[in-house]
Amino acid sequence: MNFLAHAWLARGGSDDFLFGNLIADGVKGPNLSSWPADVASGIRHHRRVDAFVDAHPVVAEALARVPRGQRRVAGIALDMVWDHFLARRLGLETERSLLVARCYRVLETQPAPARLATMMPLLVHQDWLHRYADFRFTCNAVAGIGRRLSGPNRLEQLVPWLETDYDRLADDFSRLWPSVDRALCVPLDASFFSPP
Repeated sequence: MNFLAHAWLARGGSDDFLFGNLIADGVKGPNLSSWPADVASGIRHHRRVDAFVDAHPVVAEALARVPRGQRRVAGIALDMVWDHFLARRLGLETERSLLVARCYRVLETQPAPARLATMMPLLVHQDWLHRYADFRFTCNAVAGIGRRLSGPNRLEQLVPWLETDYDRLADDFSRLWPSVDRALCVPLDASFFSPP
């Protein structure tokens, strides 16, 4: 669910590669043969990023602080909180604005997998990638994802912890992000700055 982080790391690739990174959470299984090559490559890149982040010691430290009843879903919330901190770090830089516009254009021109089909239009029309900079919006988005899962909304129950642990999570992000960016950022092509 950390669309901004995946987009930032994938921004050096083609639009199809970027699309694959953005929709990967909606794609199940290892067989990607039905996808165009660049989209499949983007899905695989997204999965490498997820595996790297999930195995990172900083994430383990953060998860150890999560209230026991919410640990099973905490990874989803942390992904969204990482997007919040990344949005704040990037501010309103031109590069971020270009990237967000590119993501929305890509998402509007290609259909998302069924699992994300209702979410992606909301992400675009409600401008999530900019609005993640607002922590209240991010918390509401975390709770909203929880409403889509079966059973009690454990993500919504996790929001008070996100609020009280905010400063420590900010420190976690400042230690996590540089290693993710160094290890998995696709080199930027000059065409990124060219109009579509």
